Amino acid sequence: MSNDAQQKPAARFFERMGRSAVGVLEEVGRYGVMMSDSVYWLVMGPSLKQPVRIASIFAEMMEIGIRALPIVGMMAGTIGIMLAIQGIYTLKIFGAESRVVVGIAFSMVREFGPLITGILVAGRTGSALAARLGTMKISQEIDALEVMGINPVRFLVVPALLACLIMVPALTFFGDIIGLWAAGVYVGIALDISMAAYIDQTIEILSVDDLMHGLGKSVIFAVLIALIGVLNGFMVKGGAEGVGKATTRAVVQCISALVITDMLFAFMVTR
Repeated sequence: MSNDAQQKPAARFFERMGRSAVGVLEEVGRYGVMMSDSVYWLVMGPSLKQPVRIASIFAEMMEIGIRALPIVGMMAGTIGIMLAIQGIYTLKIFGAESRVVVGIAFSMVREFGPLITGILVAGRTGSALAARLGTMKISQEIDALEVMGINPVRFLVVPALLACLIMVPALTFFGDIIGLWAAGVYVGIALDISMAAYIDQTIEILSVDDLMHGLGKSVIFAVLIALIGVLNGFMVKGGAEGVGKATTRAVVQCISALVITDMLFAFMVTR
């Protein structure tokens, strides 16, 4: 086999690697541009006589937050009970099941509350944003907005981004409360601990820093969900099939980004 024939597979491999790296950098750049445009229109919109519509923000908040309360409450309660079951089962080996409240409180407020809420919102809102904007893209409604002199980022992106920034932390706090309460109910039944004693232990264990740890992550999750959803919608090509692919891609990217960000955030904060 000649040297040229041996070099071609290696050359193709490095070419693919280079193209993939360039594609990743290009996509990161798009997210940066989208975020900077959103901040620009939020700050400069009123002075340019094109403010962000308050009604649109409240409509997005209703869709993202209020209508997600039942599913977030149900999942948070289930996670809280699961933590209590597994915590009691594990600590019983060491005869320390009464200390299960420590694990429940830290796990729910610092990790599971923000992460489960973020994943649920990503599944609901990230996919909805991608599908809605993708449909508008292929039906040329976004082009029509530009022709009318309406900036699509100000009109479509900024309300969704602001609504996510407000409602995702609020949903996270709601999920924390429901999860801790549901875990307390199970702990009370399993270990014969009163709810008042459980609440006292939880308040004693948790600090404001623990709460802010979880809420801080939820703010980052909100930005990721909004940007990934809208950018996948804006990049739709190929008609209805493209909308389906963009919706799936948005959900996968959102959940992957949330899990990786959660790991990095926990690593950096706990150093």
